[in-house]
Amino acid sequence: MRATAKRRKLSNPLALAVMVFLAERAMHPYEIARLLRQRGKEHSIKINYGSLYTVVQNLEKHGFVAVAGVQRQGNRPERTLYGLTDAGRAEMHDWLADLLAVPAKEYPAFEAALSLMPVLHPDEVTDLLTERADALEVRAAGLRGVLGRLDDDLPRIFLIETEYELHMIEAEAAWVRALAGELADGTITGAPEWRSWHDTGVVPGRWRQWEEHSEPDGQDSRPGPEGPGDPGSREGADSPEEAREPTTD
Repeated sequence: MRATAKRRKLSNPLALAVMVFLAERAMHPYEIARLLRQRGKEHSIKINYGSLYTVVQNLEKHGFVAVAGVQRQGNRPERTLYGLTDAGRAEMHDWLADLLAVPAKEYPAFEAALSLMPVLHPDEVTDLLTERADALEVRAAGLRGVLGRLDDDLPRIFLIETEYELHMIEAEAAWVRALAGELADGTITGAPEWRSWHDTGVVPGRWRQWEEHSEPDGQDSRPGPEGPGDPGSREGADSPEEAREPTTD
């Protein structure tokens, strides 16, 4: 069993996609970009086509790709072909295996919003979540249509990331719809204190007690509710240097 994923020299998924494409054959960056578009990889990988040459250069710097030749067609300028090295093939395999096998903690913007939502009135949150569920269901319907059209033309293996996206959207939509319902009928625990805070402007004492006693030593890895006069800060929070988003190749 893999306990954790290995820390890698490169972490940009576009670099992994480049290595996967070069595992097919040697190519120049322009051809890689064309295939990325043709195969719709921008739907599952954040791609900045302008940085593709930089990604290839970084792969070459780390010994994962190497110049494999030069291509000339007609009067066009020569294009450098890159191929995957043995080290690159091993890195590609191990990196992809880690991504498939090891669940990683990610930080979606929606999860951050959920953790901070008590600063808004519960009635407003109910409306916003209902709006989100509506939008998610529209997206899900669109993806179901895409899969329905392509199922007869392509093997499922080439549609698996779209299928995954559809299932994730459907699951989120169902959960968000249910949460909005609990907020609307007031059955979610903590709702009375939440509503009281917005009615009176006073942070509920029970929230303070929860913060103090959530762990035996009085510390909790989760921040408390935030609001006016309550920054929700916690001792031991990341320093500005630790909180800064890391840069990757």
